[in-house]
Amino acid sequence: MNKMKLFTTFIIVALAFGISGYTKASDNVMDAIQTINRINNTISTKAITYQPQTNNSGKSFLSVSPLAIVNQPGFYVGKNVKFKAKFDKFSTLGLDYKPAFRSSEKYITILIQRPDITSHDIPLSELKIFIDRETAEKYIDLNSGDEIEISGTVFSKALGDAWMNADVFNVLKTTPKTDKK
Repeated sequence: MNKMKLFTTFIIVALAFGISGYTKASDNVMDAIQTINRINNTISTKAITYQPQTNNSGKSFLSVSPLAIVNQPGFYVGKNVKFKAKFDKFSTLGLDYKPAFRSSEKYITILIQRPDITSHDIPLSELKIFIDRETAEKYIDLNSGDEIEISGTVFSKALGDAWMNADVFNVLKTTPKTDKK
C-alpha cells in the first residue's frame, strides 16, 4: 500500500511539472516569417529594373480588388479589370483544365498574395491569372512580395473560381533578392 501511495505521488508530481513546462513552451512562440524577413533585409543586394508594359489594345480597365473578383466571379466574367497586388509565385495551377482551357505549353499561372491576410504569405489561389510564357520569362527574377499591377479579362468562373487572362503585367516595386555568400 505504501508503494502505491509513493508511486501515485510521483506520477502526480511528474504530470504537474510536465504540464507546467508545456504551457511555458507555448508562450514563447517565434514567428518564422518575421525571422526570415529580418535576415533577408540585412543582406545587401542589387535592384532589378523592369520595363513597364503599355495597354496598346485601347481597352479600358475597371479598377477592382482581387477579393471582389473572387467573391463575385460571375459578375466580372467578360469584363476588363485592373488591380495592384503582391506577387507570390509563378505556378502551373489551373493549366490544361478543359472547362477553362489554357495550354501549359503557352501559358503560366501567376499567383498573388491574399490582400486580406498580412501576417503570412498565402496565395489567392481562387483567382487563376494566366500570362503567356514568353512575357513571364522576362520576369523570372521576381520575388514573393514584389508589388505588381495586372490588367486583363476575366474569361470564366469554372469551379466557382475566377479565371483571368493578363493582358498587361507591370512590376511597380521590387524587394531585393538575397544573395547567400
